[in-house]
Amino acid sequence: MRKAAVATVSTVAGIVLLLSLKPHQDPAPAMAASPPSSGPPGASSSASPGTGKSGASSPAPLGRQRSGGVSGSYTGGVSDTAYGPVQVAVTLSHGRITAVKALRTPYDRPRSRQIAADAVPRLTQEALSAQSAHIDAVSGATYTSEGYARSLQSALDRAGV
Repeated sequence: MRKAAVATVSTVAGIVLLLSLKPHQDPAPAMAASPPSSGPPGASSSASPGTGKSGASSPAPLGRQRSGGVSGSYTGGVSDTAYGPVQVAVTLSHGRITAVKALRTPYDRPRSRQIAADAVPRLTQEALSAQSAHIDAVSGATYTSEGYARSLQSALDRAGV
């Protein structure tokens, strides 16, 4: 009789734990469902002749590809992640990334804010070093890293580099 009671309590506890878990959503459908925001505020349109869009798979640094490239600030699209939105703005000078600023990061939970606060400076440094959106994810901040890279690529696409 005692074994039956222990088995029943264990089963009920396991079911309660399983039902209390919040399932993760794939960020790709959320990204596809959100409409791209309109043109970036204050974006420069001073593209030099001969600067076209580069392929998203081009890992070469932008500054070495184009001398005299575009300059200005460009805002990337909002990338919805499982833990909240991520949006960045990139500043270019002659086709080189000179600054990246996180405009939106996950904020709904204290842990999300802490992860973003730790990850964003690392991601910014990675972007400045790589001179592209092809950056390594920060361990423990995978969703934020992916959203950062998508928004950065969106900003670079808007710049035409």
